Amino acid sequence: MFTGLVEEVGSVEKLERLDNAVRLTVRGPKVTSDAQTGDSIAVDGVCLTVVECSDGVFSADVMQETLDRSRLGSYEIGSQVNLERALAAGARLGGHIVQGHVDGVGVLLARESTTHWDVLRFFLPKDLSRYVVEKGSIAVNGTSLTVSAVGEDFFEVSLIPTTLAETTFGELSDGEPVNLEVDVVAKYVEKMVGGYHRSL
Repeated sequence: MFTGLVEEVGSVEKLERLDNAVRLTVRGPKVTSDAQTGDSIAVDGVCLTVVECSDGVFSADVMQETLDRSRLGSYEIGSQVNLERALAAGARLGGHIVQGHVDGVGVLLARESTTHWDVLRFFLPKDLSRYVVEKGSIAVNGTSLTVSAVGEDFFEVSLIPTTLAETTFGELSDGEPVNLEVDVVAKYVEKMVGGYHRSL
């Protein structure tokens, strides 16, 4: 489990194409400082298992299912990625509960920059729209964000300078894809309410 608080921006060092999979190698000195084989690290919000780790670099195997459901398949050497280690027991939950299980891919539609913050508008896939509410939480590229506005096929977030500087959002361009994970609580509520109505 993660909190959506990005610890550092890493970079893709190597992409090894395998049968229906990719071995991804990422440089991230902070997240690898105490990492061991078998640990979980979120890469742009995708929970990956460390298979090798040394000298500030770790590798993880990404199966086809993950490539199909996320933007990981579009990475190139040098791509910048948000990184976060799994939440330690007893640590503060500063963001929201993020599983690292991407629900879909959105796209940056527009950016409005002001003196003190940027407003980013993202395309929202139709099958995810029912889980996104104004002032609710959503993970975008692994970053826990508060929804400031929502429509039928879009949502907006307002990002302060610190978030822009310490994540990949400061350099994100219009048309770029992003990984989306909706609040898992919303999905559980939907299932429980649906079961309740069926039992009436």
